[in-house]
Amino acid sequence: MTYCSALEFLLSKFDQSRPRNSLAPLPFEILHCGLSSRNTHVLPGASRYACAQHGALFGPDEDLQSDAAPPYHDSLLAPDCDICSNTTFRYPMFTRPGGGRARAVIVLIHGLNEKRWDKYLPWALRLAESTGKAVVLFPIAFHMNRTPTDWSNARIMNAVSAARRERYPSIAHSSFANAAISVRLQAAPQRFFWSGFQTYLDVVQFVEEVRSGRHGAVEPSASVDFFAYSIGSFLSEVILMTDPGGHFADSRLFIFCGGPTLDRMYPASRYIMDSEAVIALHAYLIEHLDNELRRYPRLCHYFREHPGVWDYFRAMLSYPKLKSLREERFRALAGRIEALALRQDAVIPPVEVINTLQGDARDIPVRVHVKDFPYLYSHVMPFPFRHSLGAQLDESFNEVFDIAAAHLR
Repeated sequence: MTYCSALEFLLSKFDQSRPRNSLAPLPFEILHCGLSSRNTHVLPGASRYACAQHGALFGPDEDLQSDAAPPYHDSLLAPDCDICSNTTFRYPMFTRPGGGRARAVIVLIHGLNEKRWDKYLPWALRLAESTGKAVVLFPIAFHMNRTPTDWSNARIMNAVSAARRERYPSIAHSSFANAAISVRLQAAPQRFFWSGFQTYLDVVQFVEEVRSGRHGAVEPSASVDFFAYSIGSFLSEVILMTDPGGHFADSRLFIFCGGPTLDRMYPASRYIMDSEAVIALHAYLIEHLDNELRRYPRLCHYFREHPGVWDYFRAMLSYPKLKSLREERFRALAGRIEALALRQDAVIPPVEVINTLQGDARDIPVRVHVKDFPYLYSHVMPFPFRHSLGAQLDESFNEVFDIAAAHLR
């Protein structure tokens, strides 16, 4: 089956409204498993906060009150903690039918501003075929099916994009596809941190459900590895660096088109976020974070009381900062991380992947492959759905996933 025919076949079968999708005649099925996040308490928008672990109380969330967004659309102004689709959601899992619980799992984590699993379906199938492991497609908070439907409505978001172009005449890369995330991150850049933290905790919750035997499709003793793309790599790196609960001490990570510190990524794109959002995000997380910690007690509390998580999170924000801590940890993880970058990737350039994962002196033995494809591609679409590309597309796809599978077996 070619890449394009596999994608067409999988799209004809994929239906998240049903508990399972048979992929017959292939020996696989897609289960749609549910998770109710226990971690929305960290999200902004509530009138009162309490950290039960440390007995700390906080008043109305200043994070959002100080950054009121213009009146774009009501769905973009809803308190983050009240968005139900982000709290209870389903995630697809590729597995073999009739074989009992999976004894090994690869968690696939996607890129920034994604609302459909389409392009990842052939990736997951190929990983399942090549490794013999089940593949879980795990959605980041406020992405995929964890978003309000209005955020994917082209008519509504075109109007939002038009309002942004009028309000910011010099804006670049504004589009209906990135309007929702751009409004939200410009208004409150700390959402990157809080939604990432929720997702971090949700991944831990998923693994804890497996370990406790409550996951009906995965053995409690199953190994858990990661395939991460783009910003999903940032999250996965922090998970391995911190190893919450000791659940990831043996986990492997394959990085595709990702891996560098946040300041070495260039996400201004019609498909990711517009230029105003990028400026706000970088200013907050890279230039002014120390000042923001002094301004906001709740943010400061989580950084202070969870030093392992936040030290590594901060080490992944800026290349010069906490470099020794970051490089020491990557050196310890080197045998478990492998990466593949694309030469023409303008969002995450290969040199930045190498700089972060191998260090200035190139003395960290993380293996980084740099590949190029014989057709026009981009960070967002490394494998364009074009039958006319023929064998070139199939060879490029197979080359990437042969390397990934060899690392994750």
